[in-house]
Amino acid sequence: MTPSTIEMKPTPKPGSGPRVIPSLGDPFDRRHIGPSEAEMKAMLELIGVKSLDELVSKTVPQSIRSARPLLVPPAASEFEALTELRAIVSQNKVFKSYIGMGYTGTICPPVIQRNILENPGWYTQYTPYQAEISQGRLEALLNYQTMVSDLTGLPLANASLLDEGTAAAEAMAMCRSVATDENRKVFLVSADCHPQTIAVVQTRAKSVGIECVVGDEFDLTASVKDLSTLCGVLVQYPTTDGRLLDYADVAKQAHAVGAMVVAAADILALTLIKPPGEWGADIAVGSTQRFGVPMGFGGPHAAYIATKTEFARKMPGRIVGVSKDSHGNPAYRLAIQTREQHIRREKATSNICTAQVLLAVMAGMYAVWHGPEGLTKIARRVHGLTRLIQMGLDRFGISCGSDPFFDTLRVGTPMPKMAIRKSEELGMNFRVYEDGNIGVTVDETTTLEDVEKILLCFTPSEDAEMILSDMSRADFENVPSPGGFERKSKFLQHPIFNRYHSETEMLRYIKKLEGRDLSLTHSMIPLGSCTMKLNAAAEMFPVTWPEFGNIHPFAPAEQSAGYAKLFSDLEKWLASCTGFAAVSLQPNAGSQGEYAGLLAIRGYHESRGDHHRNVCLIPVSAHGTNPSSAVVAGMKVVVCACDENGNIDLADLKAKAAEHAANLSALMITYPSTHGVFEEDVREICQVIHSHGGQVYMDGANMNAQVGLTSPGDIGADVCHLNLHKTFCIPHGGGGPGMGPICVAKHLAPFLPGNPLSQGGLSTSGAVGPVSAANYGSASILVIPWMYIRMMGAEGLTKATQVAILNANYIAKRLEGHYPTLFKGRNGFVAHECVMDCRDFDHAAGIKVEDIAKRLMDYSFHAPTMSWPVPGTLMVEPTESEPKWELDRFCDAMIGIRQEIAEIEAGKSDRTDNPLKHAPHTMVAVTADEWKHKYPRSQAAYPRASLRDSKFWPAVGRIDNPYGDRNLVCTCPPMDTYQT
Repeated sequence: MTPSTIEMKPTPKPGSGPRVIPSLGDPFDRRHIGPSEAEMKAMLELIGVKSLDELVSKTVPQSIRSARPLLVPPAASEFEALTELRAIVSQNKVFKSYIGMGYTGTICPPVIQRNILENPGWYTQYTPYQAEISQGRLEALLNYQTMVSDLTGLPLANASLLDEGTAAAEAMAMCRSVATDENRKVFLVSADCHPQTIAVVQTRAKSVGIECVVGDEFDLTASVKDLSTLCGVLVQYPTTDGRLLDYADVAKQAHAVGAMVVAAADILALTLIKPPGEWGADIAVGSTQRFGVPMGFGGPHAAYIATKTEFARKMPGRIVGVSKDSHGNPAYRLAIQTREQHIRREKATSNICTAQVLLAVMAGMYAVWHGPEGLTKIARRVHGLTRLIQMGLDRFGISCGSDPFFDTLRVGTPMPKMAIRKSEELGMNFRVYEDGNIGVTVDETTTLEDVEKILLCFTPSEDAEMILSDMSRADFENVPSPGGFERKSKFLQHPIFNRYHSETEMLRYIKKLEGRDLSLTHSMIPLGSCTMKLNAAAEMFPVTWPEFGNIHPFAPAEQSAGYAKLFSDLEKWLASCTGFAAVSLQPNAGSQGEYAGLLAIRGYHESRGDHHRNVCLIPVSAHGTNPSSAVVAGMKVVVCACDENGNIDLADLKAKAAEHAANLSALMITYPSTHGVFEEDVREICQVIHSHGGQVYMDGANMNAQVGLTSPGDIGADVCHLNLHKTFCIPHGGGGPGMGPICVAKHLAPFLPGNPLSQGGLSTSGAVGPVSAANYGSASILVIPWMYIRMMGAEGLTKATQVAILNANYIAKRLEGHYPTLFKGRNGFVAHECVMDCRDFDHAAGIKVEDIAKRLMDYSFHAPTMSWPVPGTLMVEPTESEPKWELDRFCDAMIGIRQEIAEIEAGKSDRTDNPLKHAPHTMVAVTADEWKHKYPRSQAAYPRASLRDSKFWPAVGRIDNPYGDRNLVCTCPPMDTYQT
């Protein structure tokens, strides 16, 4: 289903509809919004206004206020919304899918599903930028990296990417970046790769000026006119139709002409076949979906990338590394690439600064649970069942493609229509090739009974039964590795993968790691621009329904009618929230949304013959992914200044827009601004860009201050992306998954991302290709925003925005005598976040903003966003979900820290030996026999008396970041270095 322009119908007038039936259950907004009515009244009094409406009128410029209602259904209770969604999901038909193409059935071990996937202690964590309170998930990600490195035979792996198609595109960009010759702009993609991977790579190649050639990797001369221009070759291992090919000579040929080789490899097959690193691949990419993660109609899944150590600084995304803490103990942290996009901006190697953390943790734990022997057994069983099918069909003269293979057969049946008809009758999906061949991919869930059903589709029933009777269970479970490709090297030899095979030990290991991470189950996470709000249980509950999880993304459309209804609803609701005409749900991260939105703008200009329009104006205050996304979309970045109040400098913008008028493509802005205020001139800013022929792209990171009050469309923007993991309640998952759909005005609707499996991956206009491997990205988690919007209704969504603004202003008011708020609107109020100025503390007391952040851990809090958008500041966003009690607890902690700084300023506390400089304090440190500090243990451990009742203890002391980068270790260290 290609996204199209959405027709918005007005809601019926009150009294014109059916009789209103009392809701079954409490109104959900009472549960979602933290402060009670009485608390809100007290908070409003403190900040000096009488009502939420008055606060909004003094905060949000009247010129951009929206007069139209949100066109979403009336609020439903949790019970009602779940019942309605059950009716919708029942329209899906769950067939056994043997389509393959990188998506297979799998078994999520219950110990992992219940204790990780369904556990808010894991899915409500934030990105591990504050490593001291993220040690559990960092260790889990290190396990994942070790797993990927071992299985691929390449020494360096990252903490995951978005999906296999985008991982291949990132690898292509790496090949181009590594090449020192500027003329190396050709990338050869094997025709044997998955079609959705080819389509995504083609989209990326076009945007960054790489010539993508689809051809024969075994004959480089025939495929590439000038081999001196070749930067890389992508191969599929095994091929998309199941063949195992020896690529050693391909690697030699490519290396001989100065090009790199990328292998898109099946992670389970690598337990049996020679790993890419051993036959010459420079980079390996793929998906870890089949390691215990449901198909979910396309996602979310953790893709992997691995490479050689010399390319460490070219690798996209995050790498977890091992460093040491202030006590000399090993400690984990993000290494090298940490927030690279915010530092390097338009010079970043990629716009991807995220990962699929929750899914990577699951895949890594799947390997921990099964160990090398268990994984090998699963792989042998899959291969054995595939061979059983091949033997059976071979007996009756039916071709099954070439041997060797792993789990996929290409069946050349003379009666393909009959086979498909039988498969549908038996509740199975096969892949259908253009030439009439049928693809069958076996997976972990396949049984002997399934094999019999598969054979029945091609042979008479008595023949299928005879074939199965000829082989015993032992025969197919112990079948040897594919001939000529047998893996001889060992893998997963670390004790982590060879110990936790009883459920008792596995449960305790998962819980131990969970206990080392601070999440929303412990306290508020007041990060600016990250919107760490409630992820309600009712919203999360449907994610694991099998009717959502067990559907292949390329299953026949009639099997996904429930998903189609879900998508249609969500597209309409998000279009109304943003004031736009059309929506694409495909981008599976905020960065992908930025990229897709800019591609839409680029496609629009090109459709009008304006191929030269490539300049993107970006304020200096913009999110770091903005300039890197612009470069990935093929644009030239021109930076615009901001004034002393944090607003876009209108004079500078006008000058830059006029200077680049002939080539102006777009302006990227965030609204409210990254300084936490509603800029008064935003409409004029949009008009300036439009007057010079450009388009306005709005970063939706701060939509939590807009919904129900204003919208990008009302403001004058042409496109925006939405972080559904911020405003619309998809949890951050420790740093992923996320979703970044784009909403566009009517004139940009034809340029939304195309279906990866349509002709060439292009949309109906032929303008823009796919940006993700599945048409609806991480489809299974779209149930979360559907539930949120359905339960909140228009009034609830609007009130959530109002209370988000209230909570931010309440914190700013309570802390104004201790930490000045750096930016405010015309009437002295902030939007939904505030920037607190901490710069003077460095000169007066030698205290840096990092010291405050680490000391907050001793108060059981995650730090606000540090030193962004202004160095030496803290940006706080409390969200609407936090009650007044929690806001006060945070404010009390910040006031307590300010008092400790004052003692340093007054000379009562040592400038180097004080609680801030040595924070965070671990339980081991404060209970040690020896205490060397000038301040008491009690002040270190319990700066507030209430912490004696409940306290989160950091697992390690302050981590030495430079040491970790100088001594990069990104796989599991020896077991005796682990803390007990």
